[in-house]
Amino acid sequence: MKHFDDTESLITVRDWLRFAVSRFNEAKLFFGHGSDNAFDEAAYLILHTLHLPLDRLEPFLDASLTHGESEEVQAVIERRVRDRIPAAYLTHEAWLGAHRFYVDERVIVPRSFIAELLPEQLAPWVENPAEVTRALDLCTGSGCLAILAALAFPNAEVDAVDLSKDALDVAAKNVADYGLADRVELIESDLFAALDGRTYDVILSNPPYVNAESVAALPPEYQAEPALALGSGEDGLDATRQILATAKTHLNPGGLLVVEIGHNRDALEAAYPALPFTWLDTEGGDQFVFMLRREDL
Repeated sequence: MKHFDDTESLITVRDWLRFAVSRFNEAKLFFGHGSDNAFDEAAYLILHTLHLPLDRLEPFLDASLTHGESEEVQAVIERRVRDRIPAAYLTHEAWLGAHRFYVDERVIVPRSFIAELLPEQLAPWVENPAEVTRALDLCTGSGCLAILAALAFPNAEVDAVDLSKDALDVAAKNVADYGLADRVELIESDLFAALDGRTYDVILSNPPYVNAESVAALPPEYQAEPALALGSGEDGLDATRQILATAKTHLNPGGLLVVEIGHNRDALEAAYPALPFTWLDTEGGDQFVFMLRREDL
């Protein structure tokens, strides 16, 4: 790309930030993996590449880069534009709130609304968090929700399930990084298939939920993610149907099922008119995450 050949005049962090924002906008990149605009994405990639605090751009704006640093920054900007892969795959990290997780192309980039609900221990739906002793994260991917559940419910043993062995290898790294290997068990399973006899106080799932039409229209940044983690049949609800059909046998009395379903609320309610879904409030609104108790199923 012609723009990357003429960067000798870029000296400071401010210069490179301006350059990156221009390139990202010109290339019409898609943002949805941690930031939602070119400026925030450029600032994150530059600060990360320069090993600077991610929340402290201002003090460094007029700092000059060494030649080697300029080359590194240029390389990461060029890869983001040329390859259209999510920033998280370039930096091998993703953040959910204050929690950092290792990621690579073997897992979907963490971005679950359920993550917002766990620091509050699923209040008010869980009355006594100390009494949650068994939890399950279905479709765990990088292991992020399983880890957040273990942190939220300190007396709980957590099963983290995924169909992908590659994803579980990434999850194992994150579980080890958080020192939770004694409480989080990684299980290779197609949803509940390998969980006979196991029951839980809380079941969490952020399953694949993108419908076929939307999968076909995804921007390259999403197509860089594992297809297994995105699409779920014609209407996006194949995995959710299986979860609803089987969850009751794996929930303890009074147990909670919490599932994220993307933009499928209307389709789900139409398909299950008798189920008393409770829609949980998140930053994105009250249409993305539902809750049911065992007794509702």
